Amino acid sequence: MFTRIDHVEIVPSDFDRSYRFYTDVLGFEEWDRTEVNMPPLRKVVYVRLGDTMLELLDVENVPGGVCQPFQLGYQAMALQVDDMEKALAYLADKGYPCVWGPNPSNKGSIRAEIRDPDGLPVELRQW
Repeated sequence: MFTRIDHVEIVPSDFDRSYRFYTDVLGFEEWDRTEVNMPPLRKVVYVRLGDTMLELLDVENVPGGVCQPFQLGYQAMALQVDDMEKALAYLADKGYPCVWGPNPSNKGSIRAEIRDPDGLPVELRQW
């Protein structure tokens, strides 16, 4: 019946900054953009990386705040990488240093974490 997660929705504090992070830094490509006249919502943009889709919402006057270590709701998103060392070096060069890891998992993968421009966790995993 259910086959996969279709998309994850993100409301960034600074839409343009987060859009550049996901497209220019992580390599997502814009798939669809819709201007919306439903204040405070201004536009909806879908970006994708392979079959992974994010929905970025441009919302006026989003309250700021750093993500707490554990909070109600979704905790993080994880992206698979081919080479953890290269991915972490690239991200650090772009201003997004590793904040946790890299650490091996009990299933033979390596895990690390960075934060997006709003401090939201983005896990990286090399299998």
